[in-house]
Amino acid sequence: MPADPAFKDHFSGHADAYARFRPDYPPELYAWLAEIAPSRTRAWDCATGNGQAAIALAEHFGEVIATDASEKQIRSAFPHPRVAYRTAPAEDSGIEAGSVDLVTVAQALHWFDIPRFFAETERVLRPGGVLAVWAYAVFRTTPEIDAVVDHLYRDIVGPYWPPDRAMIEQGYAGVELPFEPVDAPPFFMRKEWTADDVAGYLGTWSATRGYIAAHGSDPIALVRDDLRRAWGDAPREVKWPLVLMVSRKAGG
Repeated sequence: MPADPAFKDHFSGHADAYARFRPDYPPELYAWLAEIAPSRTRAWDCATGNGQAAIALAEHFGEVIATDASEKQIRSAFPHPRVAYRTAPAEDSGIEAGSVDLVTVAQALHWFDIPRFFAETERVLRPGGVLAVWAYAVFRTTPEIDAVVDHLYRDIVGPYWPPDRAMIEQGYAGVELPFEPVDAPPFFMRKEWTADDVAGYLGTWSATRGYIAAHGSDPIALVRDDLRRAWGDAPREVKWPLVLMVSRKAGG
């Protein structure tokens, strides 16, 4: 299926780095979502990127359809025998009506035409099916490190964040999922990273790529020395709290 011409591709130009440095969502999240789904027959991971969430869902579901509007992201995604990758926009998946137990959207809802995506979710979910949307903002470590990262985030690459990013900063406040809300427990992402690992991750930010396109130079170089001094030589735990919203379609 051809990509939506309105789709803004912020990631395919560095899909390999994105796959390497993006943090993993906690396994407990997928286990909980599988537990509350009406069955474990089929899940749809929408805006799958490198397939991170799709691969994890495949440990719990018989089939996972993983779509992304970026063909390059799909080509860079991790293969799995129970994951079927497709290039398709969120609003027009091509999935059969009433055939999906769970729809997941990781760190991507803010890119969508949300009313159209919710209509597509209504179409593809079976009765009792679950929609789960989650996101994370800037990681936290120590006050000294956080100050360096926040300086990069707001002062250096801040003008290059897409306007949609504000939805994540606000924790998707004001977004109401289309079905009955489901209370979700708290989940966190954690990584043990060196300063160089963090620099690689910061290089995957869409605003970092926007800065490079505008200036022809890498903004990470402006904070790398300060980051290394604040970080030290040993690995540290990096932690992101997830903003998770879940809802269930009626009729299950």
